Amino acid sequence: MLAWVTAGDGTLQQVDRPLPVPGAGEVLVRVQVCGVCRTDLHVRDGDLPPHRSPVVPGHEVVGTVATVGGGVTRFRGGDRVGVAWLRSTCGACAWCRRGAENLCPESRYTGWDADGGYAEYLVAPAAFAYALPADLPGEQAAPLLCAGIIGYRALRRAALPPGGRLGVYGFGASAHLTAQIALAQGAEVHVLTRDPAARQLALELGAASAGAAYDAAPVPLDSAIVFAPAGDLVPVALAALDRGGTLAVAGIHLTEVPALDYQRHLFRERTLTSVTSNTRADGEELLRLATRLGVAATVTPYPLVRAADALDDLAADRVRGAAVLRADC
Repeated sequence: MLAWVTAGDGTLQQVDRPLPVPGAGEVLVRVQVCGVCRTDLHVRDGDLPPHRSPVVPGHEVVGTVATVGGGVTRFRGGDRVGVAWLRSTCGACAWCRRGAENLCPESRYTGWDADGGYAEYLVAPAAFAYALPADLPGEQAAPLLCAGIIGYRALRRAALPPGGRLGVYGFGASAHLTAQIALAQGAEVHVLTRDPAARQLALELGAASAGAAYDAAPVPLDSAIVFAPAGDLVPVALAALDRGGTLAVAGIHLTEVPALDYQRHLFRERTLTSVTSNTRADGEELLRLATRLGVAATVTPYPLVRAADALDDLAADRVRGAAVLRADC
């Protein structure tokens, strides 16, 4: 099969590999679509410490089950499935037992600890795959499997009150999906991002305003989410919060956060919180909610053979909405 692997020098290399074989509890998935996530950039560029090298990136995978390993009864050949970032957890630690499997110390991740979806096939644990609705197109489903799930968890962590004012810092794949959920739930959304094309997309989707990333928010914010991996946006967003507001930082990687001033950034019961991965329950809930609310990804498609170009374009802010790789092109 065709696959792309990290080369260890900030690039991807196209290789030919034998088809992987599913083990007990696993499924072999024939990839149809794989979303391109900023986390894939962090894996490629070494911003995240290598867990496996080389590794096939990609963790927003839509495909069909080709074969199943021993003991798998949840899926059978031909079933349509999604494979996301969270690949496995121990199931026994305190965090797993209390429903916070995203904090499991033994958690493993698709496209970081194990080969992901920048390939024609991948193997995944059946217990961590998602059954996908037949009427949800692959190019729409793929971005939901990380960008959508993480954005949804960030929105919940941001504690946005009903009808509240939400600030969104950065407006890529995750943010443009999260903004649609917030708008559908009655929020007033203000977007702050460096890319003029992204600001235009935000307005088209219904944002009340769209300014540059470091602009002052036009109104005091009840909640905010920093999607951009820029630590120096944290004090900017905190300063924009109204009394009792909450800022959630959504990224797995963030550059250094400058020193915070207690009176300006945290006093008056402002809250700063982070988002770490997701639970499977987050994914199931998001897939139901996105379908019901009509959330639609703005998609920039690439054939699988252009995976390296897709990541380069994402790094250079040349992607509108979410980039996806099509393995059937």
